[in-house]
Amino acid sequence: MRLRGVGRRYGLGGPWVLRGVDLEVPPGSLTRVQGRNGSGKSTLLRLLAGIDAPSAGRITGRPSTAYVPERFPAELPFSALGYLTHLGRIHGLSRSAAARGAGEWLERFGADGYAGTPLAELSKGTSQKIAVAQALLAAPGLLVLDEAWTGLDQAARGVLDTAVAERVADGGAVVFVDHDPRRLAGAPDRVLRVTETRLEPVDGTVRPSVTRDGPGAGPRVRVEAEGRPGAGPPGELAGAVVREYGPAPTPAHGGGCDGPAGRGRGVRLTVEVGVADSDGLLRTLLTADPPWHIRAVTAIDDNDPQEPAQGAEEKA
Repeated sequence: MRLRGVGRRYGLGGPWVLRGVDLEVPPGSLTRVQGRNGSGKSTLLRLLAGIDAPSAGRITGRPSTAYVPERFPAELPFSALGYLTHLGRIHGLSRSAAARGAGEWLERFGADGYAGTPLAELSKGTSQKIAVAQALLAAPGLLVLDEAWTGLDQAARGVLDTAVAERVADGGAVVFVDHDPRRLAGAPDRVLRVTETRLEPVDGTVRPSVTRDGPGAGPRVRVEAEGRPGAGPPGELAGAVVREYGPAPTPAHGGGCDGPAGRGRGVRLTVEVGVADSDGLLRTLLTADPPWHIRAVTAIDDNDPQEPAQGAEEKA
């Protein structure tokens, strides 16, 4: 998909919101868009999704596209299941495939108990789950997410993280905006900023490269993940250095692990990896069967002392 000289303004002679935007969105790419409030981020996403038409320039090569808007139209006269089935049909699925996919995504997001509930009676959080599910139903070639994580509970945010990784791993393109700078940290292939009607790359975030000599050189991040009880590390960790691998701490309430770790004590995995390899590592963890739950992704200060890997002796 390509944007060439794209601009957008509202009303005849109105001020330009975006102007002179040149952008390629290749298959299998993950792109984050940043910018202050009112800078034009949502306008760009609406152009990418085909919701708005450009006032200038051309957009070509748009694949099958799904869009999660910043605000969900909860007043529509559907039940949750009826709405998802209807949207699945619009996206080109057969009625049976749309209904089956709707049920599966409701279950993944923990909203299957609301299948027959009218949209207008759903809570904000459940409405957001439905908004996200409709975009994932037909496995779009381009997934556009405008603050899609907002309003979701922690478990649902993890499901969406996994769904994004699955789309990218399957060759789909994902473009997203989110107010949390930690969202999918280290995973995007590039970060772009909308400023003064222009779209510009954020320095050091487009296909990051090694900047120092030697193995493991360049900026690094620490990834903390948790898996189901007894889970072993995925076979390919993209050159990561394992710093911790062992049982997760027992929850304070004395019960089992929450989230995807399932019942009982899960397994905690902490690894360090170069920024250039972090997207591959996150995709590996999120698309494992069963998937790992990403607890945190943090940048590593090179001035911090290195700690020896934990659990290596037990595995040797």
